[in-house]
Amino acid sequence: MSNNGNSRKVFAQNKKARHDFSIEETYEAGIALTGPEVKSIREGRANLKESYARVRDGELFLIGAHISPYENAARTEQLPTRDRKLLLHRAEISRLTGKAQEDGKTLIPLRLYEKNGNVKLEVAVASRKKEYDKRRDIAEKTANREIQRAIKERARS
Repeated sequence: MSNNGNSRKVFAQNKKARHDFSIEETYEAGIALTGPEVKSIREGRANLKESYARVRDGELFLIGAHISPYENAARTEQLPTRDRKLLLHRAEISRLTGKAQEDGKTLIPLRLYEKNGNVKLEVAVASRKKEYDKRRDIAEKTANREIQRAIKERARS
């Protein structure tokens, strides 16, 4: 990976999000963190499972994300699951507020990554998939995998 200042190292992903939700829109948000939290994230000690975003008093917050305390921090008092403010433009927050209030829509974090030296969070407007949608997705993946396998087999012979 080149080090031209525009690298996108992914620190944490919400892998179940794309399985459980159908993603409609994504937004890139900054995240207000303390120094030890940034160091812990860079060590890969963050978890986005069971986390979500919520608009409160005109501001967007990440709720339920777990960032393990950094061992070498001078201050020992670090709450791993505290609410963290997400940094977006006011227009984006008002658009997200409208989308999140639609029936069945929720704001979920997809991945935590680095962009130009800053930690960013990809937030999505999503709706929960029904069980039959999940089964259909799995069937499509399996069919595509078998097609690719058949193509490889035909190319070998």
